[in-house]
Amino acid sequence: MGVHIVTKAIPQNGQKLDLEQSITAYGKSIFRYCHLLLRDYHEAQDAAQTTFLRAYYKQTKKGPITGEFAPWLYKIAYNCCIDILRKRKRYFRFLDEEKQTAQSAYYMEDGMSEAVREALGKLSPEDRALVISCLIDDMDYQQLSEIYNTNAATLRKRYERAKKRLAMALRAQGLEGAYGQE
Repeated sequence: MGVHIVTKAIPQNGQKLDLEQSITAYGKSIFRYCHLLLRDYHEAQDAAQTTFLRAYYKQTKKGPITGEFAPWLYKIAYNCCIDILRKRKRYFRFLDEEKQTAQSAYYMEDGMSEAVREALGKLSPEDRALVISCLIDDMDYQQLSEIYNTNAATLRKRYERAKKRLAMALRAQGLEGAYGQE
């Protein structure tokens, strides 16, 4: 019964967004995505809320959703996170990455070890978003191309490079073989 309600929450071409059902269907995954990008619990909450508000505003202003819903929503979330990172960089330029991470006392329980979280933190926000989208949210390159406005082949190559950088960061932490090459 629950799955049936969730699938109804996903607007198809020409349908309007039901805000409450969309939050029920995608709220946790959008929050997790934002949290892994921003590495701050409270900023991730803000970004997730802003994502759904922007999605609702865009569909009421511009009409029903065209294309796939999930990539459209993740694209909005990605842009919200990038906006927050730009603001953070502007205001906290003097803080290094460790101090910013230490400011957040809250971590989402997502089964990810602190070492993996730290290794992801060494990637650029764009590469981190791509790795999270591929590995954790299991998106294909076609969906990713809609999110990042880049063709699938370019994203595939960028993902391979990001994956190698992530593996090197894990090896530097002494986690040899923890993240194998595919």
